[in-house]
Amino acid sequence: MGSVDEERSLLEAELDRAENSGLYTGDGSVDFNGNPVLKQNTGNWKACPFILGNECCERLAYYGIATNLVSYLTKKLHEGNASAARNVTTWQGTCYVTPLIGAVLADAYWGRYWTIAAFSTIYFIGMCTLTLSASIPALKPAECVGSICPSATPAQYVVFFFGLYLIALGTGGIKPCVSSFGADQFDDTDPKERVKKGSFFNWFYLSINIGALISSSLLVWIQDNAGWGLGFGIPALFMGLAIGSFFSGTSLYRFQRPGGSPITRMCQVLVAVFHKRNLKVPEDSSLLYETGDNHSAIEGSRKLEHSEELKCLDKAAIVTNAETKSGDFSNPWRLCTVTQVEELKILIRMFPIWATGIVFSAVYAQMSTMFVEQGMMMDTKIGSFTIPPASLSSFDVISVIFWVPIYDKIIVPIARKFTRKERGFSELQRMGIGLFISVLCMSAAALLEIKRLQLAKELDLVDKQVAVPINILWQIPQYFLLGAAEVCTFIGQLEFFYDQSPDAMRSLCSALSLLTTSLGNYLSSFILTLVIYFTTKGGQIGWIPDNLNEGHLDYFFWLLAGLSFLNMLIYTLCAAKYKQKKAS
Repeated sequence: MGSVDEERSLLEAELDRAENSGLYTGDGSVDFNGNPVLKQNTGNWKACPFILGNECCERLAYYGIATNLVSYLTKKLHEGNASAARNVTTWQGTCYVTPLIGAVLADAYWGRYWTIAAFSTIYFIGMCTLTLSASIPALKPAECVGSICPSATPAQYVVFFFGLYLIALGTGGIKPCVSSFGADQFDDTDPKERVKKGSFFNWFYLSINIGALISSSLLVWIQDNAGWGLGFGIPALFMGLAIGSFFSGTSLYRFQRPGGSPITRMCQVLVAVFHKRNLKVPEDSSLLYETGDNHSAIEGSRKLEHSEELKCLDKAAIVTNAETKSGDFSNPWRLCTVTQVEELKILIRMFPIWATGIVFSAVYAQMSTMFVEQGMMMDTKIGSFTIPPASLSSFDVISVIFWVPIYDKIIVPIARKFTRKERGFSELQRMGIGLFISVLCMSAAALLEIKRLQLAKELDLVDKQVAVPINILWQIPQYFLLGAAEVCTFIGQLEFFYDQSPDAMRSLCSALSLLTTSLGNYLSSFILTLVIYFTTKGGQIGWIPDNLNEGHLDYFFWLLAGLSFLNMLIYTLCAAKYKQKKAS
């Protein structure tokens, strides 16, 4: 037994020397076969093109469905405005809940690479099912005859929504893993690579929006003019290309070992705290239990330094006299390491920051619902060319593509001189700027709707469900502001939840950041339901009737602007109190 321990100690010492020499990564990453990786041969920017290509194609596929989905539901499945908006936000919300499934599988069992591979297959099957539902005559709803629009059959609904929710499941396995897997290609212990990681998140988000730009312009036009079968088939093809791009870079990737179930580890801390609830936490934190060598007891994780917050959880790491006498420290349901306790503390500290992202996501959800429905009631013609209302979201994407390189190459170097931070602004500062811009975005949308309704009244179009002669390009400012808010808030969230999460919980924390988008969509649906309920009481038309000329969509936008402002104030207080993670 002694010889085995000696060999292990010698091996660890040899690896430490290799890491310190700079030949190997210092964050515990390995190659495809589980061996330590040489820095010069793997990871860094040489591995990123395959990951960015995968993300670009996958997002093109996703937005090829999501961007114009409300139009398909209203024009082909013959749903009302409110019903279609609810269905879209519910589906999009589900797309951001399912990442919890993929994250737990990645962190606990499969690792990020195999999780992405498995769920990409499910995603591709869903895309093909959706394409068939829009292509085969028996699966397509009947066209309208004049003003009579027959409802889709139950079988047609089942096939369509089955494909749609397979996509939601597939994207759930991919989304929390791809950004983290890309960031894994940069060594946290190397200062130069750590700076590059900050740039990676910017370019990762840019690749998302390049895919989204093609979807919101070219694919939306194809769907509206060349047919939905082709309009859904092209995204399915690009999903196949996404899978091919991902596998092409396998030999260059750095992999993090799965560290076991993070949910189990958190439960172990809570159970251990309960059993030791009557014990007093020692003043000297060095008396708390931790492994003796340089490596954490959690596979694929560095040790975390003890923090003074939430000291009640430290009881899980108290070594009792009975445990000292027996020398048995192997039961994690009775005794946890400091690192394991700190994992739970980190999640609790991040919770208020996480919660404030929900309202921002509710604002973002309007781009594919109420902004589109607002655009449908405006003049969509530029000369002889008709602009599909959903394609205006391309200006949100153009805004992101405009701001990402400017932020990365101009704003960050300038800000760095003043803040002395390697990334210019901290993740929390960046997110706060985005929340402020979101208030301006909803205010711009409300002001435009006031002008549209005023013109409808002047032209006696209030009782007519027809477009008001105000050009749809007036929507560009609200889309452009939303894009600027995205660059700050969503990319800031990606950085924050990756950097501040424990090493063995990064997929889970990425999924939690995505969950804010899901809950934002659900919040949007909930607010919409409440608005319809309260504003239609007593037989009133309400704020959002099928004929928006009769309604007050501007009130809805002002409501979201007010919620966003209140949310920003709460976020500022939470961010000021946040304590940063400290890893060894």
